[in-house]
Amino acid sequence: MATEATLTPDGTLSVTVFYAPGSRQIEQCQLSMKTGALVAEAIVDSQLLKALPADVVDALVVSVWGRKAGFKDRLRNGDRIEILRDLRVDPKVARRERFAKQGAKSAGLFARRRVGGKAGY
Repeated sequence: MATEATLTPDGTLSVTVFYAPGSRQIEQCQLSMKTGALVAEAIVDSQLLKALPADVVDALVVSVWGRKAGFKDRLRNGDRIEILRDLRVDPKVARRERFAKQGAKSAGLFARRRVGGKAGY
């Protein structure tokens, strides 16, 4: 992460806002903000959420470089703001379903056995 000392030549912050509205879709916006700007100001300036209904926007969570952040957190130069949406499927459940569909013998740690090796080793 960059620090306040590495501002752009004109004294502004350079930040990027990312939002993934769906699977394998990423929208991003590069912004130049004044020093001391807040996360909420960057999101509003990016206009990435203007097409979403208000109830969906209220449920979104924000992170900066993958760490949960608040809307009132101050930005630093080079920050990557990520707008997160709720998961549709629990990752553990999705993995179990994929594993069941593939079959236990063709996936996982014991998919390829040594010739003459015991099952599970």
